[in-house]
Amino acid sequence: MKIILDKIASSTARLELPREVEISPHIEPKEGNVLAVRALMEKSVYDRLELTTGRMAKINRGDVIAGTLGYRRALKGFVGIVPESIHVGDTIHVLNLGGVLGLCVGRNPDVGSPLETEVLGAVLLDGLPANISKNALAPRDELPAGPPLVVVAGTCMSAGKTAAASEIVKRFANAGLKVAAAKLSGVACLKDTLDMEDHGAFATLSFLDCGLPSTAHVKDLAPFARAILAELGEKKPDVIVVELGDGILGDYRVGTFFSHPDLVSATKAVVMCANDLVAAWGAQKLMEQWNIPITVISGPVTDNQTGTEYISQELKLPAANALTDGRALFGIVYEEIRK
Repeated sequence: MKIILDKIASSTARLELPREVEISPHIEPKEGNVLAVRALMEKSVYDRLELTTGRMAKINRGDVIAGTLGYRRALKGFVGIVPESIHVGDTIHVLNLGGVLGLCVGRNPDVGSPLETEVLGAVLLDGLPANISKNALAPRDELPAGPPLVVVAGTCMSAGKTAAASEIVKRFANAGLKVAAAKLSGVACLKDTLDMEDHGAFATLSFLDCGLPSTAHVKDLAPFARAILAELGEKKPDVIVVELGDGILGDYRVGTFFSHPDLVSATKAVVMCANDLVAAWGAQKLMEQWNIPITVISGPVTDNQTGTEYISQELKLPAANALTDGRALFGIVYEEIRK
C-alpha cells in the first residue's frame, strides 16, 4: 500500500524519500531500515523532529513519520535498541531529534519518557526495504595522505564540542583557508554538520554518510572515519575539522579513533572540551595513557578564570573558550598545525 508522509526524519536524508511512499507489512528488524510510524502522543520535551532540510518541526499526535531503526546510548538522553522482531501495530519510540527509532530500554530523568509511535510498515524503494546504507561510503582499511586534522573531542555529550568546532571552522575560513568538516561519532542528526557549514565549511560529511544511524553499535570507528576523511580529502581542503560526538569514554566508540596510528598521525591538534575541572583533569590523564597530547582545553570549564587558571597552573595546558575567546582558541590550534 501507499501512504503520505507528514514528516521525513533527517536520519533518512541520504535516501531523498518522496512524500508518498510504498510500505510493506513485512518488517526486518535491521539497523538502518526505514519505517513508517504514526505518532501516538505529543510531548513538551523531546517533541521535535529534525527534517531532511535541517528544520526542526513539532511532532503532533497522528503525524505519519519516516524514521530509521537504530541504537542510542546517551548518558543524558535515551538508551534504545533495535528490537528482535517488529510487526505492524507494535509500539516503538523516537530516540533522538534525527528520528532514529527503536525500543527505549533506559532514559535520563531530565528528558522524560520517549515519544511513542505505532508501526505502520517498512518503507520500500524500488520494491525493496529502504535502508540508509544504500550507496553509502564504504569502510576503508587505510587512510590516504591528506590535509591535517583538527580533532575536537569531549568528556561527554553537551560539552561544547560543536561550538568549538564551528568557531575553529569559521576562523580558518576567515583566514582564507579551504576548510572541510566531519562528525565521526554520535547519533544521526544534521544540525552539527549544518552548523559547521553555516560557519564556513565548504564540505561536510558524517557517519550518516556511511549508512550508520549511530555509532553505538559499531566496534571500531576507524574504517568509517577513514572513509569520510578520504572522501573529504579528495576535495583538496587545506584542513579538516573533525568532531567526535559524545565523550572519549562511552558507548559511541570515540576512543577507538585514537587507537589507530594512521588517524593519530594525521591529527595535528586536539581540542578537548570539558564541563568541569574533574572532567578536564580526567581527560588529561586518559589521553596521557593513550599517548595523545591535548593541544587546548575548551568547553564550559573555561567559562571564567576559575577554570582557565586551574587548567593553566595545574594541568599545564592552554585553555580558551569558544564562545568568548574564539580568537585565542583558533590561535592556539593554528600555531599547532603549523609546526
